[in-house]
Amino acid sequence: MSTSAQRPYRVLVSKIGLDGHDRGSRIVAAYLRDAGMEVIYTAPWQEVQALVRMASDEDVDLIGISSLATDHLLLPKLLEALRAADLGDLPVVVGGIVPDEDEQALIEAGVRRVFHPGSSRDEIVSTVAALAAEARIQRKTESF
Repeated sequence: MSTSAQRPYRVLVSKIGLDGHDRGSRIVAAYLRDAGMEVIYTAPWQEVQALVRMASDEDVDLIGISSLATDHLLLPKLLEALRAADLGDLPVVVGGIVPDEDEQALIEAGVRRVFHPGSSRDEIVSTVAALAAEARIQRKTESF
């Protein structure tokens, strides 16, 4: 959901590690597309460095990771790799099965939002749009 004067927000939706359960990520990708965002959707089983390259190549505004196993524990490595690639300001969100005891560690590592099962379409879309808008504003400010 971006203004007509600018391109739609671009969101990379993926799964890292060995988690192949992709139903939730496909549903969220459809939510975001229906809201007017461009979604770059990957097959499951992505490696951290591959996602960093895609995020850079596709000039995305946000990365959304789906986790239904313990692959959310790879997110600190993804955030570290993004910082090393000078993409540390790119918001990363995660959705799926994230135990309460892991959520705070992910937030402290830099994950901007954790969506649990039952998160509404409106909550997901509005949060992603707000974070993508914030990232664009920050990038414009930094480029001046």
